[in-house]
Amino acid sequence: MGLRRFLRQAIATPIVKQLDMHGELMLERHQQELFRAEPYNRPRRLERHGFKSFSQNDEDGILQEIFRRIGTANRTFVEFGVQDGLQTNTRLLLYQGWRGLWIEADSAACAKINGSFAAEIGAQQLQVLNNFVTAENIAGLIDSSRLGDLDLLSIDIDGNDYWIWNALQPKPRVVVVEYNARFRPPTKWVMKYNPKHQWNYSDYHGASLESLSVLARQKGYSLVGCCLAGVNAFFVRDDLLKDQFEAPDAAALYNPPRYYMQRFLPAGHATGPFGPYESR
Repeated sequence: MGLRRFLRQAIATPIVKQLDMHGELMLERHQQELFRAEPYNRPRRLERHGFKSFSQNDEDGILQEIFRRIGTANRTFVEFGVQDGLQTNTRLLLYQGWRGLWIEADSAACAKINGSFAAEIGAQQLQVLNNFVTAENIAGLIDSSRLGDLDLLSIDIDGNDYWIWNALQPKPRVVVVEYNARFRPPTKWVMKYNPKHQWNYSDYHGASLESLSVLARQKGYSLVGCCLAGVNAFFVRDDLLKDQFEAPDAAALYNPPRYYMQRFLPAGHATGPFGPYESR
């Protein structure tokens, strides 16, 4: 064994594991402190219900709580910007028996999806489209799935998110959209539409929470919360609210960028493809 490999296995790797464990414990304490204080201790807030199974942050738990409050219709979803499908807002729903459509622009990532989720695709539970989403083509892509009325639409393409939602006519029960947390309410900011835009890993993407909230009101939706990490915002169709959520105030529901949570949120072992399973 070379010296470099020995040092990595005997010293560096155990140190990193200890740091990760310490980070998880510190994050758990941090969350508990937040949830005991205003405004997170209010019963209608969503953050305390968050958890991560396969989502990037705590979106899995928040979505579960939203649908617990408003119910489902067809248990169908559409999500785009899914990469290889292993870390999405809808993978847990897929394992719970939902049906849906994933759209991804990267052909190599789609090939991985087709391998990892061959069983779900073969059972016609999951459809996968290899397309670059634009405001001009998204309606046709969703219509091609023949899923009917949707329960959930999840938008995360690191760019034209606002314009994609603006172009859509379908009225899913819940919409999840990534917001640009750099711009705190009441700032209104929307990236200029560019159908060829590809994210360059900078802060130039998407729209502010305030601008998304304005668009939501125009489309008959209300902001009901944001994930604790300050990444995704959740909107519920107005006819389903029934006084079960906090008032749709972007300033009150805004969460700042806590991107450090993405590393330390516990979710078992490293995520990967699953073997055969049953949903029952």
